[in-house]
Amino acid sequence: MNFTKSIAIIALSSLLFASCKDNKTEAKTETAETETAAPKVKKEIAAANLQTASFTIEGMTCAEGCAATIQDELNGLDGVQTAKVDFDKKLATVTFDKTVQTPESLTKVVQATGDGKTYKVLNMKS
Repeated sequence: MNFTKSIAIIALSSLLFASCKDNKTEAKTETAETETAAPKVKKEIAAANLQTASFTIEGMTCAEGCAATIQDELNGLDGVQTAKVDFDKKLATVTFDKTVQTPESLTKVVQATGDGKTYKVLNMKS
């Protein structure tokens, strides 16, 4: 009886050890794929086409979740040179290519970042 238990424990331990080793290999592969992905290169914007828009965003509840997410969404848009969202002031400032983006398209992106009802853009100045 002890011999059977010992064999079962050894077999179970080997199986557990082998499965952990496979997970580590998968994690390393995912990390390597992430590191090799090239960062998105932004196209140069002609100075004559640069426009800056500032607007208030209502509905943000935190700096790291809401403000950072909105800022990342805006920075990821084609034609956006820089976007900064200040949670404390509830203010966003976006410098963009006016031939690619408009204040209205920026408003739509901010509002779509939530569920369409969470964030409201007010006082758009461009």
